[in-house]
This record gives sequence, C-alpha cells and structure tokens, in this order.
Amino acid sequence: MAQLDRVVNVADLRALAKRRLPRAVFDYIDGGADAEITLRDNMAAFERVRFRPRSAVASAPCSLERRVLGMPFALPFLLAPVGSSRLFFPRGECAAGRAAGAAGTGYILSTLSGCRLEEVKAATGGTAWYQLYIIGGREVATRAIERAKAAGYAAIVVTIDTSVAGLRERDARNGAKELVAGNPFAMLPHIGQILSRPRWLAGFLRDGGLMHFPNVELDGRPMPYLDAGRALGDSSVGWSDLAWIKAAWGGPLVVKGVHTADDARAAVAAGADAVVVSNHGGRQLDGVAATLDVLPEVVAAVGDRVDVLLDGGIRRGSDIVKALCLGARAVLIGRAYAYGLGAAGEAGVSKTIEILRRDIERTMNLLGVHHLDELGPAFVARG
Repeated sequence: MAQLDRVVNVADLRALAKRRLPRAVFDYIDGGADAEITLRDNMAAFERVRFRPRSAVASAPCSLERRVLGMPFALPFLLAPVGSSRLFFPRGECAAGRAAGAAGTGYILSTLSGCRLEEVKAATGGTAWYQLYIIGGREVATRAIERAKAAGYAAIVVTIDTSVAGLRERDARNGAKELVAGNPFAMLPHIGQILSRPRWLAGFLRDGGLMHFPNVELDGRPMPYLDAGRALGDSSVGWSDLAWIKAAWGGPLVVKGVHTADDARAAVAAGADAVVVSNHGGRQLDGVAATLDVLPEVVAAVGDRVDVLLDGGIRRGSDIVKALCLGARAVLIGRAYAYGLGAAGEAGVSKTIEILRRDIERTMNLLGVHHLDELGPAFVARG
C-alpha cells in the first residue's frame, strides 16, 4: 500500500489507524482505564531510561534471535494477546498471526478472539501461544485448552489481572458496546462515526458483522460480545487454579499480569515456566507502576529460574532494547501492532514488525553491541 511507504514509525501507523477506524474502535485500541495515568506512564518510563553506549565499535550485522521457553524466535519480541482484533480488520487475528509467522516470531491469541483458535493457528505458519481466561468456568476452559493442544499451540498464557474489567472511560462514552451488539436504536447517537468510515464498515459486514467469541463455547454456542465483561468477573484466577490448568495443558505455562516480586515468586511456586511483567497496558487498575519500573524487581526475584517477559508502553525498538538491558528475556508488543492492523491489516502488522526490527538493529549498533546476550544494565541509566 502506498500509504505504508510513507510510514516511518509506530506513531505514523497510529495516525493511519485513527483515520480508517470508527472512533469507538480506535479508542478501544488506544485507550486505558480511568484517568489513563498508567497508560501514559508505561511509555514515559522508557523516556526516563538513558543509554550508555560504547563508542569506536565498528558497525556489523546484529543477531536478534532469542529463545523463550526453549523455543527459537527470530526476534526478541512476540505479538501480545489483543482481544477483539477482528474489529480492527477482517479476520484480524489471522492477519496478525500470518505477519508474525512470516517474520519468524510468535503470536499469542486472546481467548476473546473473533476468530476460531484453529483457524488462527493454521494461519500463523509458525509458533503460537494461547492466552487463557477461565470464562464460563473450569469445564469451558478445559475444552478450550484441549482445542489449543490439538491445534498445535506451544504454550498457555494465563492472565491474572482481570478479576473485574477495568473502567475504560472512552469505551463508555463512544458507543463501543452498542457497535458490537448491533442494536440499531442504541447506536443512533453514534451512527455518524460508523457512516464516516465506509471502508471499515464494508469490511466489517463482509466479515460477519456482529462480534462474538468462538473460543468460549457455552452450551455449544459462542459467547456474545456483551457477556464478556460480566463473565470476566465470574472467572478470576487464583494461584490454586494454575495446578489444574497446567495438568490439563501438559506444556509450558506463562503467567501474565505480574506487578511485584512477591507475585512473581508465587507464580513460580504455582508452576509458571515464565512470567510477564504486565499491567494490561494500563487498561485495568489505573495508577499502578509502569512495567519497566517493576521489571528489575521481578528479574531479581525469579529471573534465575524462569524467563521474565514484559509488555506495556513499547512503541520503538529502542524501548525493546532498554527492556532487554534491564533483564527481560523478550517483550510482548500489543498496541504497536494493533495500530498496524487497524491501519492496513496484515501489511500494517508486517510494517510494525519491520520498523521495530530495524530500530533494534540500529540501536544495538549505536550502543556498540551485535548480539542480544551482550546487553545488560551497564548500557542504561535512569535519567
């Protein structure tokens, strides 16, 4: 696409997504909980870290390969689970999965996906993990685990920070629920934003229109979109749940939503093979610490026993390098690729991945290193 040729960074993709998507859909990607303090601080935390480069080092090709949970990836970042991606682009989860697989990195599918997990895994052509909510109870979750295992997913990611859904004020104001419910009377106050995006609307309708979640099967039928918020409140995860989840899964288990050293240790004690330092992109409890600020504490607590990953606030490859310097084994990117998906589908996600890859290579050369294993705390300082 010609418009992608002019894209330089993730902010450009964000601008394209804002132009293509209805306000309700764009704000779903872009917004956070309450006053969005944590949303902003996740990004600001990277600005507070300064590099300490080694000069007079010749430029050379950089190795970006990294093993996570023993699995090889061509890049030190995976695509994070982003719910309802089918809203952003037709067959959105499949499009993002294909882009990840083509780049040699991993894709993590959300339980709250608009595409069937089997369809997404087939599309990736590479390594995919499945993110699990215990929506509908243990029996429903176990069926999803069995489906993920049969489809060839390589790890289960259990999210632990959604005992209730955060208050996303933008969604409450802009008609997001009315849009996906398809109630024409409730949509009347918001109809202008839909009609002003005819390309998006045509694609959404061709892709089936109304949203539901086919990976949550209730009485043989997919769960309706509007039931998700209440269902999350009825399906919070406790440490004791990890035992039966891991037994049912029989493979690597990742715990996502760790904020403290104590929770990191509890996750490992409960059977986690990796933890993700995550505050849900600032979409749950507002006012918690930025993930980059929490990372060193978690690495010190469990980094010698399990892989520690991080998400939240990443918009540039230099952000990824800072996280690796502070001890992350790899990172998950969410909004960055969601902007690309909303802007141009699979091509937009591929553009996001390529931007970040080149950013990482350039940053490493300017730091005077050429392999990820050379990165460490000596290359950064708190500004």
